[in-house]
Amino acid sequence: MVFAYDTEATLVFVAELVNTASGVAGSDDDALADVATLVSLLDEHDYSGRRDLDDAELQGVRSLRGEFRRFWEVDRDEAVELVNRMLREAAALPQLVRHGDWDWHLHATEPDAPLVTRIRVEAAMAFIDVIRSDEYDRLGLCAADDCTGVVVDLSRNRSKRYCDAGNCGNRMNVLAYRARRAGS
Repeated sequence: MVFAYDTEATLVFVAELVNTASGVAGSDDDALADVATLVSLLDEHDYSGRRDLDDAELQGVRSLRGEFRRFWEVDRDEAVELVNRMLREAAALPQLVRHGDWDWHLHATEPDAPLVTRIRVEAAMAFIDVIRSDEYDRLGLCAADDCTGVVVDLSRNRSKRYCDAGNCGNRMNVLAYRARRAGS
């Protein structure tokens, strides 16, 4: 494990959320199309606390994608500014909590805070660990030619090149295989 389990879970969630935007894995569709899809994403990642599950909340979560994508576009020092702004705007107060199947981990908002605020602050807290441990190079862009997705490389050998949004690794391997076959 590179980071604490809550940090890793949040980084994976943030990358998956960013990768729901159109243009990822060659798709023009928004993969976060409706509230039901949002519920599925939140359930998949064990998101606790308040959920309004209305269109305003869906739009708010969608709006986070661009802000979070910035972490893959800036350097480590600029990421500090992003994190500090996010925490300051939410008046975050870190505290240890335990719920569901999760052992003690950090939250920095109350459980009844709006979902968008909680997601934003949890992402900021996860990026704090990335920055403090000088592991910013674990953030990358998908290596697939037709994909704009982001990657969080939690592998030991730092070899992850493709996002999980559209089976980019499999698609690129098939294309490479076909190219090799055509060349022989």
